[in-house]
Amino acid sequence: MNNLIKKPFTYSYSNFALFIITINFLVFLLTHFSPKYITYLSMNPIIVIKYQFFWQFVTYMFTHANLSHIFFNMLGLFFFGFPVERKLGSREFLLFYFFCGISAGVFSFCYYLYTGHPNVFLLGASGAVYAVLFAYAVFFPNSIVYVMGIIPLKATWLVIIYTIIEIFSQFKSTGSSNVAHFTHLAGFAFSYLYIWVRLGINPANVFFRRR
Repeated sequence: MNNLIKKPFTYSYSNFALFIITINFLVFLLTHFSPKYITYLSMNPIIVIKYQFFWQFVTYMFTHANLSHIFFNMLGLFFFGFPVERKLGSREFLLFYFFCGISAGVFSFCYYLYTGHPNVFLLGASGAVYAVLFAYAVFFPNSIVYVMGIIPLKATWLVIIYTIIEIFSQFKSTGSSNVAHFTHLAGFAFSYLYIWVRLGINPANVFFRRR
């Protein structure tokens, strides 16, 4: 079982990140001109349970609320997804992206049910994109990222700061926030798990320079 989990794919590069970005924009156009599809494609715990719309654990990642929502998510995927895909290979990247995105969706589903917010509609690629950002920091820890195009930060410090901000924002939130902070954190967590278990790299050793 352990060998199956860690069995690598033969390396190939097909630029799947670009395909994912394209599909996101096509779905955005669909939901923009036919808003009724947001109900079918975003993830809502009540709808999933009542109507068994289990595909929502996948499709929520391709559904966005507005132009700025999709723009910043896809910008993050553009900057961080391409180098991560080149590092992992396209098939590994695709497995990684969907594992983290779906897992973040399932985690959010359980969280919303547990906290009594089953009416929430979860949408956006943020959980998967945060996972990609985390992977980028693991594979390119000394890479400099310019926050807002101005402030230079090492990729590892960017993830650490984002984690602190998301934790603070989640516990400060009253439950009415439109930002799914726990989904972002879940993206980081499942990215950590994937890289550690499947790829055999402990991100903590990279982040804190342990040998």
